[in-house]
Amino acid sequence: MDTQCGDLSALSISDKSSETPAESICNASTCRGEHEDNAGGFGELSQLPIEINERRPTCLRCGRPQKVCLCPFLPACHLEVSTSLYIVQHPAEESRVLRTVPLLAACLPPEKCKVFVGRRFNEERNPELAAVCQDPRTLILYPGPEAGNLEDMNVDFSAAPYNVIIIDGTWSQAKDMFHRNALFRLPKQVQLNSSPSSQYVIRTQPTNMCLSTLECAAVTLAIMEKNKAIEELLLRPLKALCSFQLQHGAQVHHSKEHLLRNGMYDKPMPKNKRKIKRMERLVSNQNI
Repeated sequence: MDTQCGDLSALSISDKSSETPAESICNASTCRGEHEDNAGGFGELSQLPIEINERRPTCLRCGRPQKVCLCPFLPACHLEVSTSLYIVQHPAEESRVLRTVPLLAACLPPEKCKVFVGRRFNEERNPELAAVCQDPRTLILYPGPEAGNLEDMNVDFSAAPYNVIIIDGTWSQAKDMFHRNALFRLPKQVQLNSSPSSQYVIRTQPTNMCLSTLECAAVTLAIMEKNKAIEELLLRPLKALCSFQLQHGAQVHHSKEHLLRNGMYDKPMPKNKRKIKRMERLVSNQNI
């Protein structure tokens, strides 16, 4: 579905304190002239005090700023599920403000929702994830011609605990991660055949059928646990997030498919032939 911090002020202080008295004494006018020459005439700006921006207090459970905490919309207790979710997250998702994975993780027991951040995964560096991929009771949720429909699988998921791997990132990032990691081709590939329209309306999706990571997890768990209430409970904080953002100036983001079909796509068309064909398939409603 924001942890940048700077230690430049501390670094500059430590550098100055390490100077010897002789090194720190110089002619004021000479130094000022040298600084101005080196800084292109902006040497005086270096004398301005450094402004330290303190981050807003963050809720430890939902990961949101405390003023916009979504904990009232989370389940009072962690949901009891037998299925374990393994989220493989593209590093770019960590810095996004409006993410859904923290909300998902806040709803489930820690041992039932684990997040692995990275682009490349292998058995040597990620032994736990590799063992999950090699487990015959592991599924990977990724659409495609090789994927079976999860709803149609003739499997009793209650007979033994299953694992589900979900890739978290933009669709291009997810595609790259799926095809470049051999581990992800070991589990059985599945997709959601009759998923609802996405309620994550504050972020643009490629098609009307695309879902956020939290929505994918909600539908998947509802099917595998045979409990529709799980989907409703997991989607509650997502609805609250979108409602809050829309009330404070956010706009509804239609899917790229919707924009193209209705002549509302206002961005320059791509020059890459592969991307042009992909957009043509969106308009013609072909599988992507």
